[in-house]
Amino acid sequence: MRDVLSKTMPESSEPASVIPAVGNPPPNNPTTTTVTRDESAKLVITEDDVRGLERGAVLRIAEAARLTPLAADIVNERGIEIVRRVHRSGTVQHRLIGVGADHGGYAMKEELKKFLAELGHRVNDFGTNSESAVDYPDFAHAVARAVADHSVEVGIMIDGAGVGSAMTANKVPGVRAAACYSVEVARNSREHNGANVLTLGSKTISSEQMREIVRAWLATDLTEDRHRKRVGKIDAVERQYQRELFRVPPLGGVYGSRLKAELRTV
Repeated sequence: MRDVLSKTMPESSEPASVIPAVGNPPPNNPTTTTVTRDESAKLVITEDDVRGLERGAVLRIAEAARLTPLAADIVNERGIEIVRRVHRSGTVQHRLIGVGADHGGYAMKEELKKFLAELGHRVNDFGTNSESAVDYPDFAHAVARAVADHSVEVGIMIDGAGVGSAMTANKVPGVRAAACYSVEVARNSREHNGANVLTLGSKTISSEQMREIVRAWLATDLTEDRHRKRVGKIDAVERQYQRELFRVPPLGGVYGSRLKAELRTV
C-alpha cells in the first residue's frame, strides 16, 4: 500500500499566471518570473510550505489552491509572490483522485471509476477489489492518508451509509471528510467547508445520484474569504488537540518510553 501512497502528481506543462502577495505591485514581466518553489500539486498551502522561503521569493501553487491564515500571514510579511498555475482556456481541470470502498460499496466504486475516467480524471484505487467482507476503516484510512500526504488531490470513499468512512477519514490530520446525500450538500461541503474527501453510501443513493453528487462536488471550490476564515478555524481546532496530544507528562522507566513511542506513531 505504501507504493500506492507514494505516487505523486506529475509536473504539469500548463502556463502560470502571476498574482502578487497582498500589498505588492504586480511584476513588470510575469512571463519571465523565476519560480523559487513549486507547490502546485497541493490544494492547501500551509505555513510549513512557505516558512523556509526568503523575502521576495516566488511560490507557484495550483489555480484552486488556498492558503491557510498562517501561511497567508507569512506570504504578506515576506512579500512572497504567488504564481497560480492556470489551465488553458477551454480546458477542464483534471484531478488525481483517490477512491476506495468496502464490500458494500465495491460495485458503486467500479461505476465511479468509469465515470471519473469519462470526466477526464485519473484514479488511484485503494480497494477493496471484490464483494468479500472487509472492514471499511481500513480503506477509508488509506484514501484519507493519501489526501493528507498530497499523493492525490481529493478522495472519494464508498461504504453502505458513508457515515463510518467519514468518521474514520476525519481522524487523519489535514482531512475534512463529508458524507453527502444530495447535490446541494455536496456543493456546500466544498464551497463552505473545504471538504477534501467525499464519502457516499451505496445503500442510500442510486448510481445516477452518485454521478450527480460527484460531478457537483468536483466542480465546486472553496473561494470566498468568509468561508476560508471558518475553515481556518476548523484547522486551528485540529492543531490545538494535536499539540495537547504530544504534551506527554513526565514518565520514567520503560512504560514512559513506550508511551512516548506509541504517541509518535499516531
